[in-house]
Amino acid sequence: MRYVDAFVVPIARRQVAKYQKIARAAGRIWREHGALAYIEATGDDLSPAEVKVTFPKLARSKPGETVIVAFIVYKSRAHRDRVNKKVFEDPRMNRMIEGMTMPFDMRRMAYGGFSAIVDL
Repeated sequence: MRYVDAFVVPIARRQVAKYQKIARAAGRIWREHGALAYIEATGDDLSPAEVKVTFPKLARSKPGETVIVAFIVYKSRAHRDRVNKKVFEDPRMNRMIEGMTMPFDMRRMAYGGFSAIVDL
């Protein structure tokens, strides 16, 4: 079964375009180093009435913010570890974020690695 890194980021709507530029560049680097898929998505339908805990509530988003949810897919956890090692050693990653003010509050980002239990 495959392995997935996932994260959720609350972000000001006015910062989404800046974030998208960073995410697109980062995604290319992850894919070059072997990630099977790299997906980042911005919230669209975030408050369905039938759900008690919505993504904005989960992410503690504030007025004027939306939520980014992202997934990076790998063959296995070991494959994830190898890919991430290469990504974080890639000088393009450091150049990309060096001296940059991130377009979101890193302290409010949720991240985790997940073993697939259904993989169709």
